[in-house]
Amino acid sequence: MPALATKQVSAPELKKSQDATKKPTHYPFWFGGSASCFAACFTHPLDLGKVRLQMQGHHGVRLNMLQMFGHVAKADGVMGLYRGLSASILRQLTYSMTRFGVYETIKDRVTTAEKKPSFMSLVAMASVSGFLGGIAGNPGDILNVRMQHDAALPPEQRRQYKHAVDGLVRMAREEGVGRLWRGVWPNSSRAVLMTVGQLATYDGFKRLLLERTSLKDNLTTHFTASFLAGFVATTICSPVDVIKTRVMGSHEHKGIVRLVTDITKAEGLRWMFKGWVPSFIRVGPHTILTFLFLEQHKKMYRKLQGLE
Repeated sequence: MPALATKQVSAPELKKSQDATKKPTHYPFWFGGSASCFAACFTHPLDLGKVRLQMQGHHGVRLNMLQMFGHVAKADGVMGLYRGLSASILRQLTYSMTRFGVYETIKDRVTTAEKKPSFMSLVAMASVSGFLGGIAGNPGDILNVRMQHDAALPPEQRRQYKHAVDGLVRMAREEGVGRLWRGVWPNSSRAVLMTVGQLATYDGFKRLLLERTSLKDNLTTHFTASFLAGFVATTICSPVDVIKTRVMGSHEHKGIVRLVTDITKAEGLRWMFKGWVPSFIRVGPHTILTFLFLEQHKKMYRKLQGLE
């Protein structure tokens, strides 16, 4: 009786078949917040410089980015560049953890081995995630702006928060709990744009690089995709970022429409991209570091779970 013929399957075909049946890995909700905290520890001085530049009025001596860093270091010492770090960490533990967690959770639910969400679906997921993250992170964001800008104010106007928790308690006691969500709408709008610019764009660029180039899923791909995502995010967020900073740092109670009108009259349309360079110098490295840390979180998790 003749032996039955067996079909020989090549190694690439076998790997492709295995990849097609591989189920997506579900990661812990807090990974995005943790990765963002690590990134913030490196990029906080850049964020402080951006806030100080955006809070400069149109009168008096105007400093550029390098001059601002030198001014802060001279006035407050090198550690002055890390003023408000506790508020920055609080912000990442609320804002970033929420937006990354919600985004990854929604993406996991709609992703299968056979079908991946389209780019527009990623944009929709990122919009919802960013909006919720903006609401959750608003108190931390206000504290972040105030604590970074505090030393630049006249002595009689300084708030002198000891740390983020002290700031939260004092804001709630002295100004009312509702003030913790001052500027929540421009902040949430910015969070939507930032999350689309970072998360959806990162996934889109990463997929494009893996499908259209010879790059593999490694640090080179992660760096390239995150760099491009940082550029997009900085550009689309710049106008809202300036408004958010002015609203949160102001002692006056102006509506957003009046604030924008006053800024435009005083400074022209240039205000929309004020601080773009320091914003990119901050958002770019922060985006790159966040995704590099996030990918390493995921890699370690897969290894610990025996999924590598």
